[in-house]
Amino acid sequence: MTSQTSATAATSAPSITSVPFIDLKRFEEGFLERWEERVRDITLNTRFVGGPDVAALEARLAEQAGVAGGVVGCANGTDAIQLALRASGVGEGDIVLIPDATFWATFEAVVNVGARPVTVDVDPDDLQMDYGLFAQAVETYKPRAVILVHLYGWASARLDDFRSFCRERDLPLIEDGAQSWGTTWKGASIYAGAYMSSVSFYPAKVLGACGDAGAVLCSTPELAETVRMLGNHGRTSHYGHGLVGWNSRMSGFDAAWLDLSLDYLDERLESRRRGADYYADRLASATAADGSAVRIIRAPFGYAENGYLNVIQVDPQLRPRLESALQKESIGYGNVYPGSMSEQPGADTHLVAAVGGDVAARLGQGVLNLPLFAHIREEELERVVQVVEAALRGA
Repeated sequence: MTSQTSATAATSAPSITSVPFIDLKRFEEGFLERWEERVRDITLNTRFVGGPDVAALEARLAEQAGVAGGVVGCANGTDAIQLALRASGVGEGDIVLIPDATFWATFEAVVNVGARPVTVDVDPDDLQMDYGLFAQAVETYKPRAVILVHLYGWASARLDDFRSFCRERDLPLIEDGAQSWGTTWKGASIYAGAYMSSVSFYPAKVLGACGDAGAVLCSTPELAETVRMLGNHGRTSHYGHGLVGWNSRMSGFDAAWLDLSLDYLDERLESRRRGADYYADRLASATAADGSAVRIIRAPFGYAENGYLNVIQVDPQLRPRLESALQKESIGYGNVYPGSMSEQPGADTHLVAAVGGDVAARLGQGVLNLPLFAHIREEELERVVQVVEAALRGA
């Protein structure tokens, strides 16, 4: 089956009047019929929370990700980070390093387990945590753990160095892989070499559920067992509790939707990557009328990205003109993310320190995301490029 057989994507309009930022309704042929069968089966057998659907999905995810310890499903991606922190022994008053460019969930997960965040600025080339600043921060702040975020669907060019550094110091490195399902590093799943990773299955992700859902990927069975207990009230038996946890269980419907979606994942990844390549090829030499360049940001060498987001960087003075042009032509866009963690008003009473300069802040001022989703059509991509090019010329 190819993306051209998609029930919606197969229909080509003679002219493009609008392009959404993301479209979650482009189902492949037969997908909805298969989903309806799953819903009926789960409903008739009341497998609403946990159960064999979740267990089957966990096994399949573990195999695809290449993780030895197993995968534990949970209620959402934010809980997945908190579960990984708790399972790593992070608690009240502990210092945790996080990148200054990420989604707020990374910051609040640290705070919600009682720990104290230190932000580290990002590398201007790959937009991930700056390795040199990270090493300095470890020596200065003696953290209990580190969260390395694989932002935009790829990760640091120095991922192996981060892992080796933390392994040698017995420092838990939790990899927030919320956006990176389907990404490979040196030919293997990005999750394969991690101590622990968290995943979000929010519907807009490359592998999205039909509601909120997440998972923790573990390097050992012991970690997985601790995560499983923490996410199910610390249970050792139905009324036996060995830990104080909370309720973060995955629903049977989400598990079934994700399991079904995995059957189509390769096709969706191919479509997304093709769209990312299209933008990169067409906008590679794009410049504004004032001579300022448009920077197309791609994954570092060694990665096969998943096409989660298109990321371009422009002069902050230029971005409003591009946004206005896109709005006028009914083309969706995003600013992911418009501000750094250390700048957020909610960070004031929790942030221990912000290490580094203002790369994350400047990134937020100039980043722009163009439409990119599974089964986006070439004529839609072309329309977006045409509008961007015209806006850059000042037309």
